[in-house]
Amino acid sequence: MATATRQANVRLTQYARGGGCACKIPPGELEEVVAGLSDRTPAGSRAGDLLVGLDSGDDAAVVRLPGGAGAAAVVATADFFTPVVDDPYDWGRIAAANALSDVYAMGGAPLVAVNLLAWPREVLPFELAREVLRGGLDIAAEAGCHVAGGHSVDDAEPKYGMAVTGVADPDRLLRNDTGRPGMPLSLTKPLGLGVLNNRHKATGEVFPHAVETMTRLNRDAAEAALAAGAVCATDVTGFGLLGHLYKLARASGVTAVVDASAVPYLDGATRAVRDGHVSGGTRRNLAWVVPHTDFGGTDEPTRLLLADAQTSGGLLVAGEVPGAPVIGELVPGGEHRLVVR
Repeated sequence: MATATRQANVRLTQYARGGGCACKIPPGELEEVVAGLSDRTPAGSRAGDLLVGLDSGDDAAVVRLPGGAGAAAVVATADFFTPVVDDPYDWGRIAAANALSDVYAMGGAPLVAVNLLAWPREVLPFELAREVLRGGLDIAAEAGCHVAGGHSVDDAEPKYGMAVTGVADPDRLLRNDTGRPGMPLSLTKPLGLGVLNNRHKATGEVFPHAVETMTRLNRDAAEAALAAGAVCATDVTGFGLLGHLYKLARASGVTAVVDASAVPYLDGATRAVRDGHVSGGTRRNLAWVVPHTDFGGTDEPTRLLLADAQTSGGLLVAGEVPGAPVIGELVPGGEHRLVVR
């Protein structure tokens, strides 16, 4: 009983400056840092061929294993962040689903993950960390992905996530540089996770429908996209819908047109924006895409929602995915990379 009471009195989100994927380094700053830091391993080495690396800013790295035609590809990624909700078990589930999403976004299947944990051991009880790890383990089990150890450090802020390794068919990848004019755009989860999480942090209100959305694996969406013949996709996380779509359009050499009225939002998201629960990460996302976007007459709340920093958001697929709304299309490249109507 004492342990349960102790946990109930802790609000994890109060121990972090940011929350979830909203605490990412701004995309413009990040691109400046990694510019020129491309892979230098010789082609044909025992490491295999790098199929997806830093060049297009895709969701994960992909390496074709040595062995010639028919060889599989390895997908590798890592993702971790500060608490996005107060419940430690839910935070663990959300962080794990978010890390696994990068593998699904490439068209792969996760095989094994290792935990990444930072914990203020003299401030927060370790039984909370155990609940975080238990949440991650349960989501990985749902995904059919092994969890084999990990790494932990004593840190001023709690952070959790996973490094995930998966496999994919190198001839059936989902990439962000393979979009072509005429492809429709489908979105598999509604937006608004960032503003609802920000409201939760500020007020303590709990939004079960947001937790359900964040803990839902992108596995089924990825499988449906591949079955429909899609070759281009990305997941929507910390850079928001517009940030990730801008990267896709730029990498593919096209313009993306978004029908703002067709974009789905979580219940309460619009109210959260109007009440001011907008993270600094979301505002930075919007500022990054403004020079490349024709917003027409779109109002400020809608722009903020389209740029909202999502945590464990859905897949954005160039193609039609059964059950997912079509929110726009890719057209030939023009003056702007993004057009919002």
